[in-house]
Amino acid sequence: MHAVCVHEGAELRFEEVPDPEPAPGEVLVELRCAALNRRDLLVRRGVYPFLLPLIPGSDGAGVRRDTGEEVVILPSLGWGPGEAAPAPDHQILGGPRDGTYAELIALPEGSLYPKPASLSWEEAAAFPLAALTAYRALFTRGGLRAGETVLVLGAGSGVSTFAVQLAVQAGARVLVTSSSDEKIERARELGAETGVNYATMAEWPAAVKALGGADVVVDSVGSTWQESLECARPGGRVVVFGATGGTEVQLQVRPFYFGQFSLLGTLMGSPRDFDGLLRMMAESSWRPVIDSVFPLVEAAAAHERLEGDHFGKIVLSI
Repeated sequence: MHAVCVHEGAELRFEEVPDPEPAPGEVLVELRCAALNRRDLLVRRGVYPFLLPLIPGSDGAGVRRDTGEEVVILPSLGWGPGEAAPAPDHQILGGPRDGTYAELIALPEGSLYPKPASLSWEEAAAFPLAALTAYRALFTRGGLRAGETVLVLGAGSGVSTFAVQLAVQAGARVLVTSSSDEKIERARELGAETGVNYATMAEWPAAVKALGGADVVVDSVGSTWQESLECARPGGRVVVFGATGGTEVQLQVRPFYFGQFSLLGTLMGSPRDFDGLLRMMAESSWRPVIDSVFPLVEAAAAHERLEGDHFGKIVLSI
């Protein structure tokens, strides 16, 4: 089969590799599309010490070779029996296990779900990891309820576009931040009420507080925990994942406990979370936001797009 592999030196190489051999309990899937996530960039850069060469990619949709059923892939592998946190051996597809930048993939049957009939192949491949992350952050961890206000940092990323749409569907008021007025406007088109441009407003948490603050803040930046807490209403919840802005923070301790805040970590989601996400999607008319589509052979160009200015998900057509 053809696949895109990560080699030493952060090289992405389109090449022929052996077809995967399904283990007992596994199914072979002929992939139609895959989608990019920032995790793919970290895998490529060697942030995770996975053995190379490796096929990256966590998201995909395709056809079961045994039954012909159209399926989407749950990229959260081996979550375990608990809902509070994944099991110690939990993995995300695409490192260390080969991922979806390929024509074929072998996966446990339990990782395959029926493809939503209303979605194109590109849309079906685009939603699993990012939408699942957004769902767990908002509802399982953040406890978002109808009538509350949620602040989503970084309008334009894959997770943020899903977070806006899911929160609006749940009856929440949505605010966003971005360094781009255009992206704020596009978030408004998805249902956000308004946004704050942190590039033009140094004291952007004050601007959020002037809008009433937030009951839940979804923070994927990492270096902005203190600012996120400043945006939260008393008793608010700040849900964090990712570290696009840095991996170290300093927090003001007294304001934190005076405000009765909760600081919550989250990662991916469980099969139960995925079931909840699919139910919400079935009850809605919104669709995943696709920024652009590249053929598999142009995965390196797709990575360049991911590292640049984009809005929504980037997809590989296989």
